[in-house]
Amino acid sequence: MELETRALTLRAGHRLLVESLAWRAQAGQCWCVIGRNGAGKSTLLRTLAGLRAPDAGSVLLNGRALGDWPLPALARERAFLAQSRGDAFAYRVIETVLMARHPFHTERYWEGSDDHLAAEAALRALGVFDLAERDVRTLSGGERQRVAIAALLAQDTPLLLLDEPANALDLAHQVGVMGLLAGLCGAQGKGVVMVGHDLNLAHGVASHALLLMGDGRWLAGPADEVMRPATLSACLGHPIERLAVGGRTLFVAGRAGAAAPPAN
Repeated sequence: MELETRALTLRAGHRLLVESLAWRAQAGQCWCVIGRNGAGKSTLLRTLAGLRAPDAGSVLLNGRALGDWPLPALARERAFLAQSRGDAFAYRVIETVLMARHPFHTERYWEGSDDHLAAEAALRALGVFDLAERDVRTLSGGERQRVAIAALLAQDTPLLLLDEPANALDLAHQVGVMGLLAGLCGAQGKGVVMVGHDLNLAHGVASHALLLMGDGRWLAGPADEVMRPATLSACLGHPIERLAVGGRTLFVAGRAGAAAPPAN
């Protein structure tokens, strides 16, 4: 798996979000996209998924432009988790997850035993197998989020694109989901690109980080090199301090108006 952008430029109206992004994500890498609200994180993720056309430049998956992929084939290569979703119909949880298996139904209409096994395994991995027969409209926000991630896993693609996967989850499930995603990179060689706001969660699992400055500028590289206090402060528009606690690296918000901390 290799996802690449060449001179990618994104705009929102007259605003320049990303300019000439030359970036590559490969199998086994876990990327976190960081930036303040409105910096273009969701716009970038939708573009990487092929759901939005670039304003300039191109996106390639395995050396092939996204627009050249037949949609069923693309759906077998990348899965996308949107930031928000609605449930208009009374589908059961298991049916919701089974829908993610549709890209593999090239020669049949109804799902088979392999689809059910994949769906059940994904529900168990997210700790929601006991909700399989529930109407998705009756779930809490956190339960619905874990079901959505389970559907993403059941799609079983080499590339996972997730917009705020920790959204609506309590602390324990945030840590569990982020650890699960990191494990998919390490154990199965999948590529993960996710948008996140929690710097500590991101640093704890991401191998790489992509910072969007909101004015076209960007910075990409290994997480330890990119996630430095001065750089994060400039990116997020607020002083960020980095602490070493019990052998772990923690990021905390500094006092508003304080000078940006030195890079270390």
